[in-house]
Amino acid sequence: MNSYNTLLNGNSQHEAPSAGPLYDRSNILNVSKEGRIASIVAGSLIASSAIGSIGKHPIKSLARLAVGGYLLYRGLSGNCPVTAAIEQRSARHSTAINIRSSMIINKPREEVYAFWRQLGNLPLFMRHLEQVDERDSIHSRWIARGPGGVGTLEWEAEIVKEEPGSLLGWRSITGSQVATAGRVTFEDTANGGTSMKIMITYRPPAGHVGTGLAWLLNSAFERIVQEDIQRFKHFMETGVVVNDEK
Repeated sequence: MNSYNTLLNGNSQHEAPSAGPLYDRSNILNVSKEGRIASIVAGSLIASSAIGSIGKHPIKSLARLAVGGYLLYRGLSGNCPVTAAIEQRSARHSTAINIRSSMIINKPREEVYAFWRQLGNLPLFMRHLEQVDERDSIHSRWIARGPGGVGTLEWEAEIVKEEPGSLLGWRSITGSQVATAGRVTFEDTANGGTSMKIMITYRPPAGHVGTGLAWLLNSAFERIVQEDIQRFKHFMETGVVVNDEK
């Protein structure tokens, strides 16, 4: 798994907020809230019925118990391996835009981190972001726009890793229009500045390329995001917003 897939799917270095053992061990959350509830209810009923009749019909009951167990796993974890396998096949040829950038900012690390950590500040210098609303300390709502203001995307995101002053990692949550994730590290430089390393990835849902989200994989959009990142240095060092055309 490359570093961008790691950002999107998570690993031991980017844990999601705890929501139970099965949920935490699930790398891919592809079942809606309603689907999870339905799976838990159906799985419980099937498993209970199978256990009750296992003495009379052992083979049939074991098969039903397996089905019930699968539905319970699907509901508790939010992960459906069958759906994931189908989506993986259909998305095999879809791509993502993967952005890696680094810079030195002549400002103290604590100041640079504190500004970036206030996610609502990001649209000040990122042309592709229209708005970022922080719901709480972990969750936020993002709105991005395509090149020339053509097309928009909205998604909910969560902070999945934070080391105050040093590292911040986030990713979109289940049901978002787009799978996106990012990671930023902050380190002191010898002269009291800040060295930043940034990774951001965007990937549209399978089957959506060419139906209004094709611009997401356009080189123009990738260039805009790269330029936005570099604009952060100018903003932090001068406090001036570059008011060019979005």
